[in-house]
Amino acid sequence: MKKIAVVYWSDTGNTENMAHCVAEGVKDAGSEATLFTPGNFSPEKLLEYDAVAFGCPAMGAEQLEENEFEPMFTSLENSLSGKKLALFGSYGWGDGQWMRDWYDRCKNAGADVYEEPGLMICEAPDAAGREACRELGRALTKW
Repeated sequence: MKKIAVVYWSDTGNTENMAHCVAEGVKDAGSEATLFTPGNFSPEKLLEYDAVAFGCPAMGAEQLEENEFEPMFTSLENSLSGKKLALFGSYGWGDGQWMRDWYDRCKNAGADVYEEPGLMICEAPDAAGREACRELGRALTKW
């Protein structure tokens, strides 16, 4: 059984909803999913998991949330080489540049990132969006 960490930050609840659906997909596939917020995840925790799904919405000028998520993610970048990752998040404007930039950061750090650029859902996930998140979780367990 694989151990998958689902690490997310959410302000409006949209990305949190996505994170819970990703975790459901992991569990549906018979693996273990643990949800974390940025303050509870570290480079040491990263080592305990077979894969990590990171979730963060687009903020400001299409960037990662800068007070909690960005510092946590920056602290992990030197530990991402060879790690299996998936990226997801919600947005309300823009064209997904924050996700493309984030994907590039992960690739440049040597991570093995599932599906370019990542799963993006505009605003709150509807039924199809929630299922896409569950499928992402299931895919992480088989990858």
